[in-house]
Amino acid sequence: MKYRSDKQGRLISQLGYGCMRFSKKGGGIDFAKAEAEIMRGVELGVNYFDTAYVYPGSEDCLGRILDRNHCRDRVYIATKLPQYMMRSAKAIDRTFREELSRLRTDRIDYYLMHMFTDYAEWEKLQSLGIEEWIAARKAEGSIGNIGFSYHGDTDMFLSLLAAYDWDFCQIQYNYLDEHSQAGRRGLLAAAEKGVPVVIMEPLRGGKLVRLPEKARRELERSGLGYTPAELGLRWLWDQPQVTCVLSGMNSLAMVEENAHIAGEAEAGSFGEAEFDLVEQVKAVIREKEKVGCTGCRYCMPCPQGVDIPGNFYYYNLMYMEKKTSARFEFAQSMGMRREPGFASQCVGCGKCERHCPQSIPIRDMLKQADRELRPWPYRLGINAARKFMVR
Repeated sequence: MKYRSDKQGRLISQLGYGCMRFSKKGGGIDFAKAEAEIMRGVELGVNYFDTAYVYPGSEDCLGRILDRNHCRDRVYIATKLPQYMMRSAKAIDRTFREELSRLRTDRIDYYLMHMFTDYAEWEKLQSLGIEEWIAARKAEGSIGNIGFSYHGDTDMFLSLLAAYDWDFCQIQYNYLDEHSQAGRRGLLAAAEKGVPVVIMEPLRGGKLVRLPEKARRELERSGLGYTPAELGLRWLWDQPQVTCVLSGMNSLAMVEENAHIAGEAEAGSFGEAEFDLVEQVKAVIREKEKVGCTGCRYCMPCPQGVDIPGNFYYYNLMYMEKKTSARFEFAQSMGMRREPGFASQCVGCGKCERHCPQSIPIRDMLKQADRELRPWPYRLGINAARKFMVR
Protein backbone atom coordinates (compact mmCIF):
# COMPACT_ATOMS: atom_id res chain seq x y z
CA MET A 1 0.00 0.00 0.00
CA LYS A 2 1.22 3.50 -0.81
CA TYR A 3 0.41 6.46 1.41
CA ARG A 4 -0.04 10.20 1.04
CA SER A 5 0.17 12.91 3.70
CA ASP A 6 -2.65 14.88 5.29
CA LYS A 7 -2.34 18.49 6.46
CA GLN A 8 -0.55 17.46 9.67
CA GLY A 9 1.80 15.03 7.92
CA ARG A 10 -0.07 11.86 8.93
CA LEU A 11 0.17 9.08 6.36
CA ILE A 12 -3.17 8.06 4.86
CA SER A 13 -3.52 5.04 2.61
CA GLN A 14 -4.19 6.28 -0.91
CA LEU A 15 -6.99 3.70 -1.03
CA GLY A 16 -9.75 4.45 1.47
CA TYR A 17 -12.60 2.13 2.42
CA GLY A 18 -16.04 3.56 1.70
CA CYS A 19 -18.51 2.01 4.13
CA MET A 20 -21.78 2.95 2.41
CA ARG A 21 -22.17 -0.20 0.31
CA PHE A 22 -21.82 -3.09 2.77
CA SER A 23 -23.61 -6.22 1.56
CA LYS A 24 -27.08 -6.80 3.01
CA LYS A 25 -28.53 -9.89 4.65
CA GLY A 26 -31.90 -10.39 6.32
CA GLY A 27 -32.85 -6.74 6.03
CA GLY A 28 -29.59 -5.45 7.52
CA ILE A 29 -25.85 -5.47 6.95
CA ASP A 30 -24.16 -8.86 6.51
CA PHE A 31 -21.85 -8.36 9.48
CA ALA A 32 -19.66 -11.44 9.00
CA LYS A 33 -19.02 -10.60 5.34
CA ALA A 34 -18.31 -6.94 6.09
CA GLU A 35 -15.96 -7.94 8.90
CA ALA A 36 -13.95 -10.26 6.65
CA GLU A 37 -13.67 -7.57 3.96
CA ILE A 38 -12.73 -4.76 6.32
CA MET A 39 -10.15 -6.81 8.15
CA ARG A 40 -8.61 -7.91 4.87
CA GLY A 41 -8.38 -4.25 3.96
CA VAL A 42 -6.60 -3.51 7.24
CA GLU A 43 -4.19 -6.39 6.61
CA LEU A 44 -3.40 -4.96 3.17
CA GLY A 45 -2.65 -1.52 4.61
CA VAL A 46 -5.92 0.39 4.24
CA ASN A 47 -6.11 2.79 7.18
CA TYR A 48 -8.87 5.28 6.20
CA PHE A 49 -12.50 4.22 6.72
CA ASP A 50 -15.33 6.52 5.65
CA THR A 51 -18.90 6.26 6.95
CA ALA A 52 -21.76 8.65 7.80
CA TYR A 53 -24.60 9.15 10.25
CA VAL A 54 -27.21 8.55 7.54
CA TYR A 55 -25.73 5.34 6.09
CA PRO A 56 -28.11 2.77 7.63
CA GLY A 57 -26.23 0.60 10.14
CA SER A 58 -22.82 1.57 8.77
CA GLU A 59 -21.35 3.44 11.76
CA ASP A 60 -22.46 0.71 14.16
CA CYS A 61 -21.10 -2.05 11.92
CA LEU A 62 -17.71 -0.37 11.49
CA GLY A 63 -17.47 0.36 15.21
CA ARG A 64 -18.26 -3.24 16.17
CA ILE A 65 -15.72 -4.63 13.71
CA LEU A 66 -12.89 -2.39 14.87
CA ASP A 67 -13.74 -3.03 18.52
CA ARG A 68 -14.03 -6.83 18.12
CA ASN A 69 -10.70 -7.01 16.34
CA HIS A 70 -8.88 -4.57 18.65
CA CYS A 71 -7.61 -2.48 15.76
CA ARG A 72 -9.10 0.97 16.40
CA ASP A 73 -5.66 2.49 16.86
CA ARG A 74 -4.44 1.11 13.52
CA VAL A 75 -6.94 3.08 11.44
CA TYR A 76 -8.49 6.49 10.93
CA ILE A 77 -12.27 6.90 11.10
CA ALA A 78 -14.06 9.48 8.97
CA THR A 79 -17.75 10.16 9.51
CA LYS A 80 -20.15 12.99 8.85
CA LEU A 81 -22.55 15.41 10.52
CA PRO A 82 -25.88 15.50 8.62
CA GLN A 83 -25.76 19.31 8.55
CA TYR A 84 -29.02 19.50 6.56
CA MET A 85 -30.86 18.01 9.58
CA MET A 86 -29.40 20.36 12.21
CA ARG A 87 -31.66 23.02 13.73
CA SER A 88 -29.77 23.84 16.95
CA ALA A 89 -26.40 23.62 18.67
CA LYS A 90 -27.83 20.92 20.94
CA ALA A 91 -28.79 18.83 17.91
CA ILE A 92 -25.24 19.06 16.56
CA ASP A 93 -23.73 17.88 19.84
CA ARG A 94 -26.36 15.17 20.38
CA THR A 95 -25.78 13.76 16.90
CA PHE A 96 -22.01 13.78 17.33
CA ARG A 97 -22.20 11.99 20.69
CA GLU A 98 -24.47 9.38 19.12
CA GLU A 99 -21.90 8.81 16.41
CA LEU A 100 -19.14 8.30 18.98
CA SER A 101 -21.36 5.72 20.68
CA ARG A 102 -22.17 3.90 17.46
CA LEU A 103 -18.51 3.80 16.48
CA ARG A 104 -17.41 2.69 19.97
CA THR A 105 -14.70 5.32 20.11
CA ASP A 106 -13.80 8.52 21.94
CA ARG A 107 -12.65 10.40 18.86
CA ILE A 108 -13.40 10.95 15.19
CA ASP A 109 -10.18 11.38 13.25
CA TYR A 110 -11.77 13.06 10.23
CA TYR A 111 -15.16 14.73 10.72
CA LEU A 112 -17.08 16.17 7.76
CA MET A 113 -20.01 18.47 7.27
CA HIS A 114 -22.04 16.15 5.05
CA MET A 115 -23.16 17.04 1.53
CA PHE A 116 -22.72 20.77 1.17
CA THR A 117 -24.24 22.09 -2.04
CA ASP A 118 -24.50 25.78 -1.15
CA TYR A 119 -22.56 28.36 0.86
CA ALA A 120 -25.80 29.17 2.69
CA GLU A 121 -25.57 25.79 4.46
CA TRP A 122 -22.30 26.83 6.07
CA GLU A 123 -23.81 30.19 7.03
CA LYS A 124 -26.68 28.36 8.74
CA LEU A 125 -24.22 26.26 10.73
CA GLN A 126 -22.28 29.37 11.67
CA SER A 127 -25.47 30.88 13.08
CA LEU A 128 -25.77 27.77 15.27
CA GLY A 129 -22.24 28.26 16.64
CA ILE A 130 -20.49 25.55 14.62
CA GLU A 131 -17.08 27.23 14.64
CA GLU A 132 -17.04 27.46 18.43
CA TRP A 133 -18.31 23.88 18.67
CA ILE A 134 -15.53 22.62 16.39
CA ALA A 135 -12.90 24.47 18.41
CA ALA A 136 -14.21 22.90 21.63
CA ARG A 137 -14.24 19.38 20.16
CA LYS A 138 -10.72 19.77 18.83
CA ALA A 139 -9.53 21.09 22.19
CA GLU A 140 -10.94 18.06 24.01
CA GLY A 141 -9.52 15.68 21.37
CA SER A 142 -12.81 14.19 20.19
CA ILE A 143 -12.26 15.57 16.67
CA GLY A 144 -8.90 15.44 14.94
CA ASN A 145 -9.56 17.04 11.55
CA ILE A 146 -12.55 18.95 10.21
CA GLY A 147 -13.73 19.00 6.62
CA PHE A 148 -16.75 18.86 4.32
CA SER A 149 -18.11 16.70 1.53
CA TYR A 150 -19.44 18.46 -1.52
CA HIS A 151 -22.04 18.05 -4.30
CA GLY A 152 -22.52 21.52 -5.79
CA ASP A 153 -20.86 23.48 -8.59
CA THR A 154 -17.27 24.68 -8.84
CA ASP A 155 -17.82 28.32 -7.94
CA MET A 156 -19.74 27.44 -4.78
CA PHE A 157 -17.02 24.94 -3.83
CA LEU A 158 -14.39 27.67 -4.11
CA SER A 159 -16.45 29.93 -1.85
CA LEU A 160 -16.76 27.21 0.79
CA LEU A 161 -13.07 26.38 0.52
CA ALA A 162 -12.22 29.98 1.39
CA ALA A 163 -14.78 30.27 4.19
CA TYR A 164 -12.89 28.39 6.92
CA ASP A 165 -9.51 26.86 7.74
CA TRP A 166 -10.48 23.34 6.63
CA ASP A 167 -8.22 20.39 7.34
CA PHE A 168 -9.50 18.42 4.34
CA CYS A 169 -12.42 18.09 1.94
CA GLN A 170 -14.18 15.36 -0.03
CA ILE A 171 -15.40 15.68 -3.60
CA GLN A 172 -16.92 13.53 -6.33
CA TYR A 173 -14.28 13.23 -9.03
CA ASN A 174 -13.43 10.78 -11.79
CA TYR A 175 -12.42 10.96 -15.45
CA LEU A 176 -16.04 11.38 -16.53
CA ASP A 177 -16.74 14.07 -13.89
CA GLU A 178 -13.49 15.92 -14.50
CA HIS A 179 -15.22 19.26 -15.06
CA SER A 180 -18.48 18.85 -13.10
CA GLN A 181 -19.22 19.56 -9.42
CA ALA A 182 -15.97 20.74 -7.74
CA GLY A 183 -14.05 19.34 -10.70
CA ARG A 184 -10.39 19.68 -11.55
CA ARG A 185 -10.51 23.42 -10.84
CA GLY A 186 -11.71 22.71 -7.32
CA LEU A 187 -9.13 19.97 -6.81
CA LEU A 188 -6.29 22.27 -7.84
CA ALA A 189 -7.62 25.14 -5.72
CA ALA A 190 -7.74 22.90 -2.63
CA ALA A 191 -4.19 21.71 -3.28
CA GLU A 192 -3.04 25.31 -3.68
CA LYS A 193 -4.41 26.06 -0.19
CA GLY A 194 -2.77 22.93 1.22
CA VAL A 195 -6.13 21.23 1.84
CA PRO A 196 -5.98 17.44 1.28
CA VAL A 197 -8.68 16.06 -1.02
CA VAL A 198 -10.50 12.75 -0.51
CA ILE A 199 -12.22 11.40 -3.62
CA MET A 200 -15.66 9.78 -3.60
CA GLU A 201 -17.37 8.05 -6.54
CA PRO A 202 -14.05 7.38 -8.31
CA LEU A 203 -15.80 4.89 -10.60
CA ARG A 204 -19.24 6.56 -10.59
CA GLY A 205 -20.81 3.85 -8.45
CA GLY A 206 -19.47 1.11 -10.74
CA LYS A 207 -20.48 2.81 -14.02
CA LEU A 208 -16.83 3.09 -15.06
CA VAL A 209 -16.39 -0.62 -14.37
CA ARG A 210 -19.40 -1.71 -16.42
CA LEU A 211 -18.13 -0.05 -19.60
CA PRO A 212 -19.76 -0.43 -23.02
CA GLU A 213 -18.31 -3.29 -25.06
CA LYS A 214 -16.80 -0.83 -27.53
CA ALA A 215 -14.90 0.87 -24.69
CA ARG A 216 -13.68 -2.50 -23.39
CA ARG A 217 -12.26 -3.22 -26.84
CA GLU A 218 -10.35 0.07 -26.64
CA LEU A 219 -8.85 -1.11 -23.35
CA GLU A 220 -7.77 -4.40 -24.90
CA ARG A 221 -6.32 -2.76 -28.02
CA SER A 222 -4.22 -0.39 -25.91
CA GLY A 223 -2.00 -3.22 -24.71
CA LEU A 224 -1.65 -1.56 -21.30
CA GLY A 225 -3.36 -4.46 -19.53
CA TYR A 226 -5.67 -2.31 -17.42
CA THR A 227 -9.07 -3.44 -16.21
CA PRO A 228 -11.81 -0.77 -16.34
CA ALA A 229 -11.51 -0.23 -12.57
CA GLU A 230 -7.74 0.02 -12.75
CA LEU A 231 -7.88 2.69 -15.46
CA GLY A 232 -10.19 4.85 -13.35
CA LEU A 233 -8.22 4.45 -10.14
CA ARG A 234 -4.83 4.97 -11.75
CA TRP A 235 -6.11 8.12 -13.49
CA LEU A 236 -6.89 9.55 -10.04
CA TRP A 237 -3.68 8.45 -8.34
CA ASP A 238 -1.68 9.91 -11.22
CA GLN A 239 -2.67 13.31 -9.81
CA PRO A 240 -0.54 14.40 -6.81
CA GLN A 241 -3.36 16.65 -5.58
CA VAL A 242 -5.45 13.56 -4.76
CA THR A 243 -4.81 12.39 -1.20
CA CYS A 244 -7.12 9.40 -0.79
CA VAL A 245 -9.54 7.59 -3.11
CA LEU A 246 -12.58 5.96 -1.51
CA SER A 247 -13.89 2.69 -2.86
CA GLY A 248 -17.17 1.16 -1.68
CA MET A 249 -15.74 -2.35 -1.60
CA ASN A 250 -18.15 -5.20 -0.85
CA SER A 251 -16.24 -8.33 -1.87
CA LEU A 252 -12.86 -9.79 -0.96
CA ALA A 253 -11.94 -9.86 -4.64
CA MET A 254 -12.61 -6.12 -4.88
CA VAL A 255 -10.52 -5.42 -1.78
CA GLU A 256 -7.66 -7.51 -3.15
CA GLU A 257 -7.75 -5.92 -6.62
CA ASN A 258 -7.98 -2.34 -5.41
CA ALA A 259 -5.30 -2.78 -2.75
CA HIS A 260 -2.99 -4.33 -5.36
CA ILE A 261 -3.47 -1.33 -7.67
CA ALA A 262 -2.99 1.07 -4.74
CA GLY A 263 0.30 -0.66 -3.95
CA GLU A 264 1.65 0.19 -7.40
CA ALA A 265 0.03 3.44 -8.59
CA GLU A 266 2.07 6.61 -8.27
CA ALA A 267 1.56 10.27 -9.09
CA GLY A 268 2.94 11.30 -12.46
CA SER A 269 3.09 7.77 -13.87
CA PHE A 270 0.63 8.31 -16.75
CA GLY A 271 2.10 8.86 -20.18
CA GLU A 272 0.65 9.77 -23.57
CA ALA A 273 -0.71 6.24 -24.13
CA GLU A 274 -2.63 6.26 -20.84
CA PHE A 275 -4.13 9.70 -21.39
CA ASP A 276 -5.09 8.80 -24.95
CA LEU A 277 -6.82 5.66 -23.69
CA VAL A 278 -8.88 7.66 -21.17
CA GLU A 279 -10.00 10.03 -23.92
CA GLN A 280 -10.93 7.12 -26.20
CA VAL A 281 -13.03 5.50 -23.45
CA LYS A 282 -14.71 8.82 -22.62
CA ALA A 283 -15.54 9.34 -26.29
CA VAL A 284 -17.30 5.98 -26.43
CA ILE A 285 -19.27 6.69 -23.25
CA ARG A 286 -20.32 10.09 -24.58
CA GLU A 287 -21.60 8.83 -27.91
CA LYS A 288 -25.09 8.93 -26.39
CA GLU A 289 -24.85 12.56 -25.28
CA LYS A 290 -27.72 14.87 -26.22
CA VAL A 291 -25.78 18.17 -26.04
CA GLY A 292 -22.21 18.74 -27.17
CA CYS A 293 -21.39 20.88 -24.13
CA THR A 294 -17.74 20.74 -23.06
CA GLY A 295 -18.27 22.56 -19.76
CA CYS A 296 -16.04 25.47 -20.86
CA ARG A 297 -18.42 27.94 -19.14
CA TYR A 298 -18.03 30.68 -21.76
CA CYS A 299 -21.84 30.95 -21.57
CA MET A 300 -21.66 31.93 -17.91
CA PRO A 301 -22.68 33.77 -15.84
CA CYS A 302 -26.33 33.72 -16.85
CA PRO A 303 -28.14 36.97 -15.90
CA GLN A 304 -31.03 34.86 -14.54
CA GLY A 305 -28.84 32.49 -12.57
CA VAL A 306 -29.31 29.43 -14.81
CA ASP A 307 -26.49 26.91 -14.37
CA ILE A 308 -26.25 26.15 -18.09
CA PRO A 309 -23.33 23.65 -18.03
CA GLY A 310 -24.85 21.95 -14.99
CA ASN A 311 -28.21 21.39 -16.65
CA PHE A 312 -26.56 20.03 -19.79
CA TYR A 313 -24.25 17.78 -17.79
CA TYR A 314 -27.14 16.03 -16.04
CA TYR A 315 -29.22 15.96 -19.23
CA ASN A 316 -26.39 14.11 -20.97
CA LEU A 317 -25.96 11.85 -17.95
CA MET A 318 -29.55 10.64 -18.37
CA TYR A 319 -28.56 9.08 -21.68
CA MET A 320 -25.15 7.79 -20.62
CA GLU A 321 -26.53 6.14 -17.47
CA LYS A 322 -29.93 5.42 -15.94
CA LYS A 323 -32.40 8.27 -16.16
CA THR A 324 -33.51 7.80 -12.55
CA SER A 325 -29.97 7.99 -11.14
CA ALA A 326 -29.17 11.08 -13.23
CA ARG A 327 -32.37 12.79 -12.08
CA PHE A 328 -31.59 11.97 -8.46
CA GLU A 329 -28.08 13.36 -8.77
CA PHE A 330 -29.47 16.48 -10.44
CA ALA A 331 -31.98 16.94 -7.62
CA GLN A 332 -29.27 16.46 -5.00
CA SER A 333 -26.60 18.65 -6.60
CA MET A 334 -28.65 21.46 -8.14
CA GLY A 335 -32.05 21.23 -6.52
CA MET A 336 -30.80 21.67 -2.97
CA ARG A 337 -28.93 24.92 -3.54
CA ARG A 338 -30.46 28.09 -2.16
CA GLU A 339 -30.35 29.48 -5.72
CA PRO A 340 -30.86 26.30 -7.74
CA GLY A 341 -30.08 27.41 -11.30
CA PHE A 342 -32.92 25.53 -12.99
CA ALA A 343 -33.33 25.82 -16.77
CA SER A 344 -36.87 27.12 -16.22
CA GLN A 345 -35.34 30.42 -15.04
CA CYS A 346 -34.21 31.15 -18.62
CA VAL A 347 -35.96 34.19 -20.16
CA GLY A 348 -34.50 33.65 -23.63
CA CYS A 349 -32.20 36.69 -23.76
CA GLY A 350 -29.67 34.76 -25.90
CA LYS A 351 -26.54 36.18 -24.26
CA CYS A 352 -25.23 32.66 -23.67
CA GLU A 353 -25.53 31.66 -27.33
CA ARG A 354 -23.42 34.62 -28.46
CA HIS A 355 -20.51 33.28 -26.40
CA CYS A 356 -20.82 29.52 -26.99
CA PRO A 357 -17.78 28.15 -28.93
CA GLN A 358 -19.83 25.07 -29.87
CA SER A 359 -22.69 27.12 -31.36
CA ILE A 360 -25.20 25.16 -29.25
CA PRO A 361 -28.82 26.39 -29.49
CA ILE A 362 -28.76 26.79 -25.73
CA ARG A 363 -32.22 28.26 -25.23
CA ASP A 364 -33.99 25.41 -27.01
CA MET A 365 -31.80 22.75 -25.43
CA LEU A 366 -32.43 24.13 -21.95
CA LYS A 367 -36.17 23.69 -22.44
CA GLN A 368 -35.66 20.07 -23.49
CA ALA A 369 -33.28 19.42 -20.60
CA ASP A 370 -35.71 20.84 -18.05
CA ARG A 371 -38.62 18.76 -19.36
CA GLU A 372 -36.60 15.56 -19.00
CA LEU A 373 -34.73 16.33 -15.80
CA ARG A 374 -37.81 17.55 -13.94
CA PRO A 375 -40.96 15.70 -14.99
CA TRP A 376 -43.78 16.57 -12.61
CA PRO A 377 -43.13 13.85 -9.95
CA TYR A 378 -39.50 14.99 -9.63
CA ARG A 379 -40.52 18.64 -9.66
CA LEU A 380 -42.87 17.99 -6.74
CA GLY A 381 -40.24 15.97 -4.91
CA ILE A 382 -37.56 18.63 -5.32
CA ASN A 383 -39.93 21.36 -4.13
CA ALA A 384 -40.87 19.30 -1.06
CA ALA A 385 -37.24 18.54 -0.24
CA ARG A 386 -36.28 22.19 -0.63
CA LYS A 387 -38.88 23.22 1.97
CA PHE A 388 -37.24 20.87 4.47
CA MET A 389 -33.54 21.24 3.61
CA VAL A 390 -33.09 24.73 2.15
CA ARG A 391 -33.66 27.46 4.70
